[in-house]
Amino acid sequence: MKKENPSAPFEPRFERDGKDFLVSGFAGGLLRLSARDFAAFKAGRARAGTPLFKKLEAAGLLRGRLDLDGLAAGAAGLARGAWTGPGLHILVLTLRCNHSCVYCRATAAGNGAGGLMTAATARRAVDTAFSSPNPEITIEFQGGEALLNWAVLKDAALYAKKLNRRAGKDLRLTVVTNLSVMDEEKFAFLVKEGISVCTSLDGPAELHNANRRWSGGSSHATAVRWLNKFKAAAARDGSADSLPSALMTTTRRSLPLAAEIVEEYRGLGLGGIFLRPLSPIGYAAGVWPEIGYGPEEFLAFYRAALARVMRINYAGERFVERNAALLARKLLRAEDPNYLDLRSPCGAAIGQLAYNWDGGVYTCDEGRMVAACGDEAFRLGRAGETCAALLARPAARVCAMASCLEAQSYCERCAFKPFCGVCPVHNYCTQGSPAGDIAAGGWCALQKGLFKTVFKLLENKRARAVVEGWLGGGSAA
Repeated sequence: MKKENPSAPFEPRFERDGKDFLVSGFAGGLLRLSARDFAAFKAGRARAGTPLFKKLEAAGLLRGRLDLDGLAAGAAGLARGAWTGPGLHILVLTLRCNHSCVYCRATAAGNGAGGLMTAATARRAVDTAFSSPNPEITIEFQGGEALLNWAVLKDAALYAKKLNRRAGKDLRLTVVTNLSVMDEEKFAFLVKEGISVCTSLDGPAELHNANRRWSGGSSHATAVRWLNKFKAAAARDGSADSLPSALMTTTRRSLPLAAEIVEEYRGLGLGGIFLRPLSPIGYAAGVWPEIGYGPEEFLAFYRAALARVMRINYAGERFVERNAALLARKLLRAEDPNYLDLRSPCGAAIGQLAYNWDGGVYTCDEGRMVAACGDEAFRLGRAGETCAALLARPAARVCAMASCLEAQSYCERCAFKPFCGVCPVHNYCTQGSPAGDIAAGGWCALQKGLFKTVFKLLENKRARAVVEGWLGGGSAA
């Protein structure tokens, strides 16, 4: 009987990175190998006791030296979110908005006679949310401008809390708002009820106001004023959960302003920034030639901004880049950071549901945005139905199958497969199919570039210590 070669490779997945190769196994274990070491690894010629052999063994890449329990734990950790049920429930309270953002995906119909969710519809949406088996439920109120339907927001929030007194879930309530119609009454209610606030902040005033146009004045000045007020309230309460947050969207106008955008967030004491690319979905797709860019353009911006973030941290100030933090949680700890866009299968339907103002339920907010442009491909049903019923619908199944990387031949041997995911809505909008042609699409180039950037950062001991400090013991910072 032929003796098994202990250095035989186990499911090698690899990606070129310059002259080197990045290699991973079934449940992660990403490594950088020189061309020479990669050749030895592929041929099963890594000699026992050598540094290469030990490195490959620790990463679970040698067939004769597998830690099956460790591999199972890593795979389970990376796929944790696939089994819990929808945890994020997005209630679009209205399509109406008083801003005219250059990338806005809302429709003109939102400013007409319709476009307001009723209290009865909102309650039915909350009922659906509580039918999820997930013990952790986040109900996110969105728009348009969510505060333009204030009475329904209040009613739905209090109704959710009432249901939770019996359900006993870890319930979080949040509102996404441009803050332009915030007032003392709304402020007091949100603080009292522990409803967190998230707003948009694209960078310094000139950039923000150019992206997020408002006839009522400076959208930047108004957002900053209320951000500071919510920060002060959170400081008084001593609650990190009630701290306000801000999200930036990168347009073509943002690209030369990486350092300025980072410093804007730093100056406002927000503790970090999430550097996000713009998606060519919904309305943004129609104006892409004016505001969009290619993957390499965003990656150049991202690397410049990340370098600025690291200089801040090296100077002794904790300031988190949240995109790098969530990728690092996958790469370093084989953990799912609950980032729905980067799962296999993705979070559409099985991780989130989006409820339109009229009660229509969609696989995700992106699917709802496609519907706003007249295409109901990602519609599941209506508010008030159970999560079990909605997840049995064809659109939910299509999203799960199309985003499962085992079904994507191009992804099967990619080094980033254990950590990555694809977006069926992005594929549908850019390539006409939920499955898409991964090799030809911009999504893959963007994600590979981000993974390579973050992995290279983690190879530096000083930078890795900073990033591990960001992660702490909980979810990605």
